[in-house]
Order: sequence, then structure tokens, then C-alpha cells
Amino acid sequence: MRLLIITQKVDRKDAVLGFFHRWLEEFSKRVRTITVVCLQKEDYDLPGNVAVLSLGKEKWKSTAKYVFLLFYFSIRYANRYDAVLVHMNQEYVLASGWLWRLLGKRVYMWRNHYAGSVLTDISSVFCTKIFCTSHYSYTARYKKTKFMPVGVDTTFFQPDQNTVATPRSILSLGRVDPAKNIGTLISALEILKAENVIFTADIYGNSKDQAYADLLASQVKTAGLVDKVKFFAGVPNRDTPRIYSAHEIFVNLSPNGMYDKTIFEAMACGCFVFASNDDLRDKIDPAFSFAYNDQDDLSKKLKAFMSMSEAEQNKKAANIAGIVREHSLHNLSERLIKEMQ
Repeated sequence: MRLLIITQKVDRKDAVLGFFHRWLEEFSKRVRTITVVCLQKEDYDLPGNVAVLSLGKEKWKSTAKYVFLLFYFSIRYANRYDAVLVHMNQEYVLASGWLWRLLGKRVYMWRNHYAGSVLTDISSVFCTKIFCTSHYSYTARYKKTKFMPVGVDTTFFQPDQNTVATPRSILSLGRVDPAKNIGTLISALEILKAENVIFTADIYGNSKDQAYADLLASQVKTAGLVDKVKFFAGVPNRDTPRIYSAHEIFVNLSPNGMYDKTIFEAMACGCFVFASNDDLRDKIDPAFSFAYNDQDDLSKKLKAFMSMSEAEQNKKAANIAGIVREHSLHNLSERLIKEMQ
């Protein structure tokens, strides 16, 4: 099979989208060729059967040019692909789904997010199948939807042998925006401080909303947590195993429908992961699950966990290795390519 993949960015150094570089490497092992059309390309090093074409965001800002080039590439290289996989952005399907269908190409879309609209419904009409990871994703409603593993590279995400986790250290890593509910974590930490619980916390991530980032910094200052909570810029995906490995606890506060890869990356690197995601609720020990956007429940779970013996903590996390294997990139690649053949 020959694939045309449409994605936002090809850049292995990107703090948010760098993971997709490894996806392309893994997919390339299972198909004849891949032609990637991305909105922006930066740093990459991919196998010989992968070609990368850019719509030009690194050079210009013009929606009209992006659409024109998407049409041009779709037609110009029509003899190089049998099927199209659109990663995350339904806009590409809305723009070119009709064209790919006219060209006789199968169209697939990967979209995993709690939000959706009639535009998502329209884009789904052009798709042979839709892929997502969460049963709470907007796209989970379609009969043509297939549920997939999250796709974590378990050969790369492993405990860093040169790094020792700081006891009672808490980590949040990912985009810094309101959907991630980082303010709830800060409120939970304020409760822990009031109860004289010893801890440190690091928050890694970039924000497109400076007002929100400033609000979080102000919240930390007002809560008297400046000596306990530190903010850091986002780092390339390939640099995160060391950061995960340096922390004992990872907290994810994303809502249902956003089955963040960071959950499983952190697990693979040896963190004890706390999450409010209902997709995980029946897979992890209740000690690691807290009510969505509930700082009281989160603080209670963190305090109880930090009061346990190391043996008891490890016992409660005994099934983590199996969860990580289930969501490995190898497993995803195998299943995804099979569904598209």
C-alpha cells in the first residue's frame, strides 16, 4: 500500500507534535511509500520511502495558498498513493475529501477530541473509516469509527538509567492551556501545602495564551507555592524521557475525549500516573483515579499515595506494564495499517 498522510507539522524537535516523526518512521516499515503533506516542515530525518511536502507555513501565512497547494499535491502525486490518512485536522477532509474521492482514493481520518460539530459530521461522510483512541471522543459516535492504541514508542520511552526520581516530585507536561486544567492541579497542591504534605512540582509546556500562563503564575504566587512549584518551557518530545524519569508522580487533568499520549509516556518511564480520564478508570487502581476537575479529590488521592510504603505503591501500579504494551506504537502501527489495507 502507498499512503498520502496529511498532518500539521513534521518536526522531531517540536514539543507537542514531535512524536509524529516516530509514527512516520514506524508506518514506513509496513507500506511501500509514504507521501507526507504537512502545513509546516522543519527538522526531520526519515527513511527513503518517505517524501515530505510542505504547504508552506514556514514561509508564508496564506490560507488560499495552503488550499491551492493541497489540491496541487493531491493531483500532481495521485499516482503515488492509494489511500489518504488525515491526522487530527478535519479541515483537510472538508477541503479535499471530495477531490480524493473523485481520484478514487480511500480516505481515513484520525481525530481524537471531545469537541466536534456539524463540520466533523460532514468530514466523516468522505471517510472510509475514522480512527480515535477514546470512547469519549466526538468521533466515537460513528459506526465507521475504529478504536486504536494511543501509539507510544516503548523502545524510546523507558526509565532513564542515568536519572533518579526525586521523592514526592510531581510533574505536569504538555500544552499549557485551559483545556488541560492545570489550575486544578495548583489548587490541589495548595491544599497539600496547607496540610503540611512535603512535595515539589514542575510544570512543563508552552502556551499560546499568555494571559492564561500569567494567571497560573499568579495563582502559584497567591497560594504561597513559589518555592514548591516551578514552570518550564516545553521541550522536544525526544527529550522528555529524562524529565519523566526525574519525577515520581505524573498528573494529567485532561477531560474525557483527550486521551493524552503523555499519560502512557509517563507510565513507560516509571512514573506513578494520576488521571481523571474515564477511559482509564477501569484499567488502573482507584488510588490513581480522581474526579474530573476536582482539586479536593486529587489532593486526597495524592496525600494518600504519598503516605503509602514503596511496596504498597508498586503493588497498586502492578498492571501498568500491560497498559503500556497495549498502547505501544508497534501495536498501533500494526492495527492501523491493517485497517487501511
